[in-house]
Amino acid sequence: MFLMKQYIIRRVLISLIVLVGVSFLLYAIIYFMPGDFVTTVTSGNPSITEEMRQKLRELYGIDKGLLEGYFDWAMAALKGDFGTSFVFQQPVIQVIKDRMWISFWLAFIAFIIQIALALPLGTIAATKQYSKIDYTIVALALAGISLPSFFFAAVLQKIFAIDLGILPLQGMVTARKNLEGTALILDMGKHFILPIVVFVVTSMGAWLRYTRNNMLEVLSADYVRTARAKGVPERVVIGKHAFRNTLIPIITMIGGSLPGLFAGAIITEGLFSIDGLGNIAIKAVNQGDIPFLMGYFMFLSVLTLLGTLISDILYAVVDPRVRYN
Repeated sequence: MFLMKQYIIRRVLISLIVLVGVSFLLYAIIYFMPGDFVTTVTSGNPSITEEMRQKLRELYGIDKGLLEGYFDWAMAALKGDFGTSFVFQQPVIQVIKDRMWISFWLAFIAFIIQIALALPLGTIAATKQYSKIDYTIVALALAGISLPSFFFAAVLQKIFAIDLGILPLQGMVTARKNLEGTALILDMGKHFILPIVVFVVTSMGAWLRYTRNNMLEVLSADYVRTARAKGVPERVVIGKHAFRNTLIPIITMIGGSLPGLFAGAIITEGLFSIDGLGNIAIKAVNQGDIPFLMGYFMFLSVLTLLGTLISDILYAVVDPRVRYN
C-alpha cells in the first residue's frame, strides 16, 4: 500500500509537468492557426475597418504575442478561470459542464454495449479458430472497422428515419413537445438509438479483434496446456484461467478510453445534431475560439493522464505479479 501511494504521488507530479508542456504546445498550435475569431466573425461585413478589427482583438485579448498570451492564460487557469468562450459567450467551464454529460452518456452506453458484445464474441472466435464462426466474426469486425461513420450514419438515417419513419432523423428531443420526466427520458433515448448504433458498429471491431488475439495468445500458454492435460473441463479452462489473463491488456485499453467518453464524437454528433462537446468543439475550431479550445483540450489532457493512471492501478488488481517501486 505504501509503494502504491508513492507511485501515485510520483505519477501525479509527473503529470503536472506534462500538463504544463501540453498546455503550451496546444496554445501555440491554436495561436498559429490561420485567421482568428475577430477575422472570422467580421469577414462578411465590409463596413468593418482593420482599425476596428484591431480594437476588437484588444477587447478579446487576442492581440498579444505567443508568450505573453500563454502566460496570461496560464495564470488565470491556475486560479480556475479558463476565460469566457468567444462563440458561446459563457464561461468555458460552464460550457463544458453543460455539454459533457450529453457526450458522456451517449458514448458510455455505446461503450458498455461494445464491451458486452466484443468480449464474448472475441472469446468464441478464439476458441473456434479457423472455423466458420471464427471467419464470420472476424469478417464482421473488419467490416465495422472499415465502415466510415458518416456513411453508415447517412444509411441509417435514410432507412429508419426517412423511409420507415420509425426513428428521429436528428436532434436530442422532439421539437414542439413539452415533455417532462419519464416521457422526456424515453424521447431522448429514442433520439439516441441511431447514434449509439453508429458508435457500436464502427468501434466494436477493434475491441473484438483485440480480445480474439489476446485469447489466442493465452490459449497457447503452458499453464493452459497443463490445465487441459490434467483433465480440467474446457469451460473452466476458458472461463477461469484464460479469460482472466485475456482481460489484463484489455484493462489498459479501457482506462485509455476515458477521454473518449467525454470528448464527444465530432462526426456522429454533427450528423445527428447532438449538442455535445464534439459538435461544439468543431464550431469553436472553425471560429478560432481560443478560450474554449484551451479549456476543452486541457480537459481531455487531464482525462488522458487520469485514464492512464487508472489503467496502471487496475493492471495490478487483475495481475498480482505487477509491483510498483
